[in-house]
Amino acid sequence: MVVTTSALFFAGLFTSAYACGDAVAHSRRASMPSSITLPTRPLEWGDINIIHTTDSHGWLLGHQKASSPEPNYSGDFGDFASFVAHMKEMAEKRNADLLLVDSGDLHDGTGLIDGFPPGGIDAHDANEFFTQLPYDVLAIGNHELYKYVNALDMHQNFAPKFPGRYLTSNVNITVADKQGNPVNIPLGSRYAKFKTRKGRKVTALGVLFDFTGFDKNTTVQKVADMVKEQWFAEAIEDEPDFFLLAGHMPVAQDKWPLVFNAIRQVHPSTPILILGGHSHIRDCIQLDGRSMSLESGRYMETIAAKLDHGNNSSDNITFTRRYLDPNRVTYEYHTGRKGSSFDTRKGKSITSGLKALAKAFNLDFLFGTAPRDFTLNRVPYPSESSLLSLFIEDAVPTALAINNTRSSIPNLIITNSGSQRFDIYAGPFTKNDQLTTSPFADAFFYIPEITLSLAKQVLLNLNHAGATSRRSSETLEAREAHLYGLGYVDKRYREWLESMDKRNGAERREAANQTLGYVTQDVRFSL
Repeated sequence: MVVTTSALFFAGLFTSAYACGDAVAHSRRASMPSSITLPTRPLEWGDINIIHTTDSHGWLLGHQKASSPEPNYSGDFGDFASFVAHMKEMAEKRNADLLLVDSGDLHDGTGLIDGFPPGGIDAHDANEFFTQLPYDVLAIGNHELYKYVNALDMHQNFAPKFPGRYLTSNVNITVADKQGNPVNIPLGSRYAKFKTRKGRKVTALGVLFDFTGFDKNTTVQKVADMVKEQWFAEAIEDEPDFFLLAGHMPVAQDKWPLVFNAIRQVHPSTPILILGGHSHIRDCIQLDGRSMSLESGRYMETIAAKLDHGNNSSDNITFTRRYLDPNRVTYEYHTGRKGSSFDTRKGKSITSGLKALAKAFNLDFLFGTAPRDFTLNRVPYPSESSLLSLFIEDAVPTALAINNTRSSIPNLIITNSGSQRFDIYAGPFTKNDQLTTSPFADAFFYIPEITLSLAKQVLLNLNHAGATSRRSSETLEAREAHLYGLGYVDKRYREWLESMDKRNGAERREAANQTLGYVTQDVRFSL
């Protein structure tokens, strides 16, 4: 299972040589609870600017723990709404365009999404707060498709709140028509064509990666097949001022080049902006000198941004972008407003509504107290502060012994880390923490009366021990591809964390007086 951060993408284009940003790596510094570090410089505005969120997964009340780096992401969705409103005002004063875009995965992640009472629908209540923001384009994520009832809710109740702008270019749903006959139709809209406030023409698509874990009565068309459709050719036939490709698909190691190349065959120099998601990382690449591809993290830990272009269509474009940590210090700095002058009426209403929903879902119910931080990726497994050690050594044996007539019989438990999705931090452990850390109703299967000598071979065979290195590599690659198709992104996220640590590990952080945070590195490549 997967989840992701939201990112504010503030992107800008200028005529010049092309780049995802400047050559300096951008680090996100975490702060201790008593002090959140101020941003170091203002945002760079262009003629066209974009605020991008993705993989929010229900983190609408912000990160509420005191342990570092959580305070850096402590802004709630009401704070974000106020930020967007002020940024819109600033755009008008600058006579510039500002778009708001989301790349999917609103489901599965916190108690606001998964804590609904019996009879409710996952994310239905929390998504109402999303509809109160002026999103110009939204794309569907894979987590909207694991259960048909959730997909149907998005089709019937969410998409209509954004008429023509909730984009599901390669995603269909089967519903009953007026005569009661099943029909297979787009869950949202295939594409959107609109003009910005300043009159710029935009053609937008919303593409999902080749997801295979969708529920019955929903379908995801392969990206390679989508670009061959007649509707796609008609959608891209007329040249806009720029193409906006917002989709739940990583900007690297995936199928965006298929969409990009199909457009380039028709429009060789039209600016193309790709806003991706799904792998929960901060990423930025360029496929050519007049395009930019950006991904903006997960869990409302990131908000990203900006775009402006020159008059000469043959010039390369310099795009700038900035990742922002969603907190009030960041928001107030970039809007020039503080305290009560920052909060808008709608922002305060959203914050109050989110708190009321948390109360209605009883998310403050206290299970106990965590004596220390237990993390997924910051410490080795096994270790005292490893969440995986806590999970397999303490939580699982205890849970399986409760009301179990076979609890006295020796057993061997085999599991993986996929069910654990976020850290546990020192302090109160509530219903919300439980749903955030382990939101899925996973089932344990057991086989009785197996000898220990035989049981010990299971894990080895699951990991393909004893095969030739070539066979093991091929088998592992096929397994990873299968899991990726089902929606698992843990491997890519961990690899990204490891690459950041190699570039900017503990010793370098200490030497630079930096605390825990993300450090990005831009990539430039040609097809």
